[in-house]
Amino acid sequence: MLEFDNVSKSFWTGSQRKVILEKVSFRVELGRSLGILAPNGTGKTTLINMMAGLEKPDEGEIRRLGRISFPLGFMGGVVNKHSAMENSRYIARIYGLDPDYVEAYCRWLCGLGEYFDQPLGTYSTGMRARFSFALLLALDFDMYLIDEGMPASTDVEFNRKAGDILKERLRTTTVVIVSHDPETLKKFASEAAVLMGGQLYMFDSLEEAKELYDYETQG
Repeated sequence: MLEFDNVSKSFWTGSQRKVILEKVSFRVELGRSLGILAPNGTGKTTLINMMAGLEKPDEGEIRRLGRISFPLGFMGGVVNKHSAMENSRYIARIYGLDPDYVEAYCRWLCGLGEYFDQPLGTYSTGMRARFSFALLLALDFDMYLIDEGMPASTDVEFNRKAGDILKERLRTTTVVIVSHDPETLKKFASEAAVLMGGQLYMFDSLEEAKELYDYETQG
């Protein structure tokens, strides 16, 4: 379970106060995956970082019960001068998992070949995305946090394998996915919300959420 209780968050941009959340309360129950539609610039990444505990609210309380993942694409904890092999074993130890298993799983899913044993600093953006997603899936969480969907990888085989695994995980886990694209949410979400003007508007279906989103962004 993930719960926001009267949470506020804002930033000073140098010229004005940018409000991300203004006294917002909502709950995500395990087994009920949530898709959040958010126009660019409204604070998608800040919201999901708060869910993961990477950023703190200005006011209010965030409660987390169960194993909640780091956001897909977040590479905190990994070291660029170390290889994917070294990083996967290090992260496995942090989470109390078998380093041999996590290394083998990531090596299989990434499909990076000899690059898996090269420093992360030599990776392309797509290669880093593949390693990040493989690590996320290897660690086995109750709730997965995803910012903008699948990683930007042009590797068809990786996208197929990772997509199949995530689809299977949805049967027993929960996904919270934040995106500006309603099509991205269709694959994952059973409930939907719209982040706009510092508020999070909850709906029973993606179709209802999309009506408000389209009205505000296109009207």
